[in-house]
Amino acid sequence: MTREFRLLPRSRERPVTRFCPDGEATLVGLGCNLSVQKFNVVLAGYHRTFGHRPDGTFICTVFDSDTNKWRKFVSFQDDRFTLMNRNQVVFVHGSLHWLTSVCSYILSLDLNCDVWRKISLPDEVIYSAGNRAHLLELDGCLSVIQISEEWMKIWAMKDYESEQWHLEDRVSLRCIRGMVPGIFPISLTREHVFLATYKQVLVHQRKSRLWKELYSVKNSSPLPLWFSAHAFRTSIFSCN
Repeated sequence: MTREFRLLPRSRERPVTRFCPDGEATLVGLGCNLSVQKFNVVLAGYHRTFGHRPDGTFICTVFDSDTNKWRKFVSFQDDRFTLMNRNQVVFVHGSLHWLTSVCSYILSLDLNCDVWRKISLPDEVIYSAGNRAHLLELDGCLSVIQISEEWMKIWAMKDYESEQWHLEDRVSLRCIRGMVPGIFPISLTREHVFLATYKQVLVHQRKSRLWKELYSVKNSSPLPLWFSAHAFRTSIFSCN
């Protein structure tokens, strides 16, 4: 048995169809390059014949909007794929990046050459017990936000090839102490940090060190805001 993924065809073109192995294939990331109006869709998973466990063969299929086609490549991976946090994926330097669930490293996929790579985290993020870490993008750089009970630290990777991290900011969380266990960073700029709680969207102004509430849910909500709040900066393609 196979599972079919079909992309809607362009006008007067044959539909583009690829088959992913039965089992673990799932959407793991979207890469959008707005400067050249290009995007990629990534599906990945372990090969598993019907009625059997995965055999260790890791299959990844990537859709390229330039060619309107899917490409597939096969590799052999350990359990890194099952450990990555698929709820937060960052696209910078032509690669998709995922933070592993145990915060031991970052897993990346280079969409230009279809190569998987491990990226080291700052030592303070790896060895700090009881802290949470989240992956974001800061002005084209890979960034990590580390949250503890009293502090939020912002790290940015200044040199992507040599994996050199720089501590960009250290923000006190005493003003929102009661919200800290449930806050989730959703966007980061040089001027602001946007975070979501169960019913609120907060912004921290990095220069003035002020906190503000941007939005709140007035009625009961079945899902927390951080589950559905995402940063939006511009459209993928122009309306023209």
